[in-house]
Amino acid sequence: MKKPLLFIILGCILAFEATQLSAQTSDSIVGTWKTFDDDTNLPASIVQITEKNGVFSGVITKILDLSALPNCEKCTDNRKGKPVLGMEILTGLKRTGDSYSGGQILDPDDGEIYRAEMKLKDQGGKLDLRAYIGIPLLGRTQTWIREK
Repeated sequence: MKKPLLFIILGCILAFEATQLSAQTSDSIVGTWKTFDDDTNLPASIVQITEKNGVFSGVITKILDLSALPNCEKCTDNRKGKPVLGMEILTGLKRTGDSYSGGQILDPDDGEIYRAEMKLKDQGGKLDLRAYIGIPLLGRTQTWIREK
C-alpha cells in the first residue's frame, strides 16, 4: 500500500516540476526570437538570447532578409566590417520586475547603438523591444516573436 502512495507523490512532484520549467521558459526572454524589418515588417533575423549571471545578451544566429548586408560596415566600434551572422547585438540587459532594462542594442543596418528595454507580451510569445537614445520617449518599439 505504501508503494502506490509513493508513486502518486512522485508523479505529483514531477508534474509540478514540469509546470515550473514551462513557466520559467515563457516568463523569461531567454530563447530564440524572430526580428522584423522596421520599414517592410518582413522577417529580418533570428536572435538567440541567453543569460549569464543575471545579465542577458543576444546574438544573430540566422539572417532572414536576403537584402541585408553580410558585414556591419556602418558600425563604429570593434564590430566594424565584421560578419552580422554570429554578431552579439544585444548586451547588458538585466531583469527588473517584469521588464528588462539597462542594456544596449546595435542596429547593424545603421551602425547605431541604442539603449534597450524589453518586456514580454502574450504569455511570453512576443517581446516588445524599446530602442532609444536619451530617454525611452524618443525611441522606437519593435515586436519580436518567439520561435518554437
